[in-house]
Amino acid sequence: MSPHPASENSGIWKLIFGRLDWSSLPLHEPIVVGTFVMVALGGAVVLGLITKYRLWGMLWRDWFTTVDHKRIGIMYMVLGLIMFLRGFADAIMMRLQQAMAFNGSEGYLNSHHYDQIFTAHGVIMIFFVAMPMITGIMNYIVPLQIGARDVSFPFLNNFSFWMTTAGAIIVMMSLFVGEFARTGWLAYPPLSGIAYSPGVGVDYYIWGLQIAGIGTLLSGVNLIATIVKMRAPGMTMMKLPIFTWTSLCANILIVAAFPVLTAVLALLSLDRYVGTAFFTNDMGGNPMMYVNLIWIWGHPEVYILILPLFGVSAKSPPLSRPSACSATARWSTPRSSSRCSAISSGCTISSPWVRAPASTASSASRRW
Repeated sequence: MSPHPASENSGIWKLIFGRLDWSSLPLHEPIVVGTFVMVALGGAVVLGLITKYRLWGMLWRDWFTTVDHKRIGIMYMVLGLIMFLRGFADAIMMRLQQAMAFNGSEGYLNSHHYDQIFTAHGVIMIFFVAMPMITGIMNYIVPLQIGARDVSFPFLNNFSFWMTTAGAIIVMMSLFVGEFARTGWLAYPPLSGIAYSPGVGVDYYIWGLQIAGIGTLLSGVNLIATIVKMRAPGMTMMKLPIFTWTSLCANILIVAAFPVLTAVLALLSLDRYVGTAFFTNDMGGNPMMYVNLIWIWGHPEVYILILPLFGVSAKSPPLSRPSACSATARWSTPRSSSRCSAISSGCTISSPWVRAPASTASSASRRW
């Protein structure tokens, strides 16, 4: 006896879409529907303008498929700015809810929706604002500082960017199809387990972070190889600019920490999809193991984000003493550094490894 066609269609639908069905469309949420309409109209306007001015070819050739480290760095920073708008909007919505929900008023958000916004804000600001901005700055500046033409693996650099972008798209999809996690941005079990979060929210969380995390890990490997193997002749490790040093340390932490994030999310996926008991309260599982593992990644993440900014701060011109030297000279390579004394009197050279004239040697040694 052959199976019923309806059951076959249901099986195919479940295979393709998993727990997503027509009820996953948030048509009962006026705020979400209004946001979707605004995003759809804005996207249609942008696509229309790109088509009108025939920019598709230029975007595809010069940006989307580029292997130029500077353009990829710019795209990382643009992605961070776009996601910042979403994260900032979530923050405003939370503050409005807190301002309105008092004296018996429940505010304009129900608890279900507020928990999603709370989680999405933390995830977006850490993974899709701070990380792309830092990675973009490192992509743009590091090869220029060490005198390299590009990063070690240019195609991998482009692939890493689109992996990060794909993770951001998955997180953004949860706004309009299904829902996002209601677990907080670290998704501690048992709340993130299948028993307490049976919907698609944690699935969006897992897949978005897994894909973006792999992109970040590949970018870290790429930048380490670039700094170690592609420095200009004569530039030893002890002659690296401070920003390149902090970038190297940050990327070593990325390579050390992000595989732990990938592993712990994979174990959480097994708990949800296969029925294992790594982080459950029964069958020998232990939710505290998840907490320990996630913070093996989480604590280094703090330094991954702040170390490159320390390098930027160290290489920024002092505001109290304006100089006639070009700002780009402070980020220059040994091959492109020029003697600032030839440009303006009283300026010292910006790179300690560049051979200075006898008249400026003493001032340069005093400065460095």
